[in-house]
Amino acid sequence: MKKEFGSIKPLVQELKKKAKKPIPPDSLEKGILDDIRKHTSTFNRNNLTRTKAYLDYYLRNPQIHWSFLAHMVSRNAGWSMTDLKGEWLPRILREDEAETFFHFLERGNWLIFQDAFPQLLLFEEGKKREKNLSHLLPHIQVSRFMQVNWNYYIETQDSTLLSMALIINEQNYIESRLIQDPYYQEQVLSTLQFKLQDILSLNQILFPFQGQGRIPDLLGQTLHQFASLHERIELGKRLYKILFRDEWNRKKVEEWASSHPHTGSRKDYWFHLFNDVKDSVPGMPYKIRIEKCSLKDRTLRIYSPKLPQVWPDIEHKQGDKEDWYKDWKEAGYLLGEIELQDERIEARYCKALEKIDLAIAAQELLYPPHEGSE
Repeated sequence: MKKEFGSIKPLVQELKKKAKKPIPPDSLEKGILDDIRKHTSTFNRNNLTRTKAYLDYYLRNPQIHWSFLAHMVSRNAGWSMTDLKGEWLPRILREDEAETFFHFLERGNWLIFQDAFPQLLLFEEGKKREKNLSHLLPHIQVSRFMQVNWNYYIETQDSTLLSMALIINEQNYIESRLIQDPYYQEQVLSTLQFKLQDILSLNQILFPFQGQGRIPDLLGQTLHQFASLHERIELGKRLYKILFRDEWNRKKVEEWASSHPHTGSRKDYWFHLFNDVKDSVPGMPYKIRIEKCSLKDRTLRIYSPKLPQVWPDIEHKQGDKEDWYKDWKEAGYLLGEIELQDERIEARYCKALEKIDLAIAAQELLYPPHEGSE
């Protein structure tokens, strides 16, 4: 994606202007906003409901590319949540640590949906009424950055530029509300376990699709510096390019997503390695199971539970209402080529699984679990 500066000059000029005071909504508009808040709250109950809501919305509004990207990334968030109660991570994390990590993932997932989904619903309502309703965005606490970008999209129908804007907006939105939160800085981002995940490359974002074989193939990217706002934005742009730079990728991943409901278990995409039922016997020593992305002879599949089996729904406090947007130069993130190297990720993902398989076996050899533990 490369845009000439002149092509978005009106957008940049609008971003430079001071925000106008919002016009109070009339009675009809108040009803629209109330419905949007109600639907957002209903769909934002947990990772499964919000992941499905993103896909359903995209299938109704395929011009809003970002909703499909959000669906696929949200699937990955769900898999990371259940990893905390799966075969491996409980062997290296205390229960309280796993719970804190879950709250971190769930909070970020919830915040992004709480900010982005009302924007999507408002656009959809405006489309039905054949009317631009973006003047109502301030009344659902949407950043001025997105108010300008939605207006620009309605004029230009530039789905790529809107997707870049939403990526920038959502990562900035969680920066102060989650990433810079002192509690999560100390309890999650600074911990050895979080850094260990980074070293072992367990933070891949996977986009499954049905190739020639029985087992789905994987596209994706790896994020190494989750705490970096710039890196998260660049990752989002690369993931967008994987899905939408050509029709084949988009169609194959979309077909897979539409035919495989999200459960939170990694069995959703690789049933030959993962199972949502725990087959292992408590107290038995852990043995290396994976070799070249296959299970060794007579070994059990890796336990990867469904989300409702292991995590309850969480009540969230509302996020800070302050607008993150302060500098029109953020528009610079909308410009320039997206650097994309290898998008086929099976080999790297297999290596990551082998690394943690080996690490768990080595740890239990050095530090055997207490009797009765797993």
